[in-house]
Amino acid sequence: MTQLRVLIVDDEPLARTRLHRQLGTIDHCTAVGEAVDSESALIQVQVLDPDLVLLDIEMPGGSGLALAQQLAARNCPPAIIFCTAHDEFALPAFATSAAGYLLKPVSVEQLRQAVAKVQRLSKPQQKLLQGAQEPPDCSRIKAVSRLGVELLQVNTIRCLIADSKYVLAHHPAGETILDESLKELECKFGARFVRVHRSTLVAREFIVGLRRESGHYRVELDGVAEAPLVSRRMLSSVKALIAEMC
Repeated sequence: MTQLRVLIVDDEPLARTRLHRQLGTIDHCTAVGEAVDSESALIQVQVLDPDLVLLDIEMPGGSGLALAQQLAARNCPPAIIFCTAHDEFALPAFATSAAGYLLKPVSVEQLRQAVAKVQRLSKPQQKLLQGAQEPPDCSRIKAVSRLGVELLQVNTIRCLIADSKYVLAHHPAGETILDESLKELECKFGARFVRVHRSTLVAREFIVGLRRESGHYRVELDGVAEAPLVSRRMLSSVKALIAEMC
């Protein structure tokens, strides 16, 4: 396995020391440097070219989220695992394509699991794979969670709802943030899903009916409590689809 070179970015000395010590217990993982703010972190990234950055969010002189966006714009960016005391930044953090989001105090097991995901395809490996074309996998969707990037089985998804700049997949196990736009998902999985609203796709096979609520209609789905709103423009086609299924 390729050795993972890690940069620790945190303005708290104790936090940096703790992460440095924990990294020492993880195989094929080496801390190559530390930075106390975004400015020094950018310099360290340029000099050290790390494979992974353990990044705090709230730091003097600039947010870790802004730094993550800058790093993502690099030709071959390092993977990023956020290590923060604040849980409210999870959604914007994953919008930067972060590999993980860990809450302080970070345990060594949490760090080990997050690092393991990065090790499966570290930056040196990505360099070797640049230009290679993988056949599309239409049974799974790339998703993000607090542990990093995961693959969600399409056949478990009941509906896909666009929320601001994110798409949430609702399934029996909960909700998952997806990397792709609703339009991209519709193009890729249109045979499985039907649009019921400009912001919503529902899985045809899990539709169990319609219910009227406060002058509007909602689609009832098997396996989840979520009942997506049906737009007036889509109502007749949704009713026709349900009639065909009966």
